[in-house]
Amino acid sequence: MDREKEIRKLINVLRQTARGAFHAECTGAGGDAAAVCVARFNRILARLSELDPGVAAVFEPLPPESSLQAAAMACRQLASYFEDEFGWPARWIHACGAACDPESFKEFWRKSAKDVQDLGEFMRECAEEWARRRKARAGATPAPPQE
Repeated sequence: MDREKEIRKLINVLRQTARGAFHAECTGAGGDAAAVCVARFNRILARLSELDPGVAAVFEPLPPESSLQAAAMACRQLASYFEDEFGWPARWIHACGAACDPESFKEFWRKSAKDVQDLGEFMRECAEEWARRRKARAGATPAPPQE
């Protein structure tokens, strides 16, 4: 398998592992999920370090007792390391162009439904922070009107 294809596959596994860890954390379905996610992250990190030695200068293996949150965050960060080279931008640019032509849009949707799922995941992950900020604004003392 060529380097680029293998890195893409590993990034996909990282994203799915992050998604699974986040879901397990939210639903309380811990069990051995943290150990599985941490072990998977560490194996992928080792392989990516072989394929791109610069990775080892930035990332280190997670301790075996790491939490689901730590595993999810580490997976997302490691995947984002490759974003410029393999990430979202080209796919979303294609999506904007495809939106004008129904046939192109169907083709985009067939190929990129996972990207839309990732967008939904991002929104779910941010929901807690958005709610926290909204509650903080609601509890804050209103500023005096400016004249």
